[in-house]
Amino acid sequence: MKNYRVEMDLSIVIPQIREYRIYEYNSEKPIVFVEAKDPDEACFKATHRLLQMILKQKDTAETRDLCKEIKKDIIVTKVSTK
Repeated sequence: MKNYRVEMDLSIVIPQIREYRIYEYNSEKPIVFVEAKDPDEACFKATHRLLQMILKQKDTAETRDLCKEIKKDIIVTKVSTK
């Protein structure tokens, strides 16, 4: 497994998730580091981690619907290795 640097664009979804503590994702253009087999898995893990953070804080039907909505608006702009 390799370490990947995943750059994301959350500018569309940040206003909807401001009420949650999202730590390293707390900006419009966060950079997240994940360990994965390939770039596709790195993108998936970075996005999945964000959605899991939100769901762990408030696991309700409304939050699950919110995650489904924002999932399509999360943009990965760049994936690279060291």
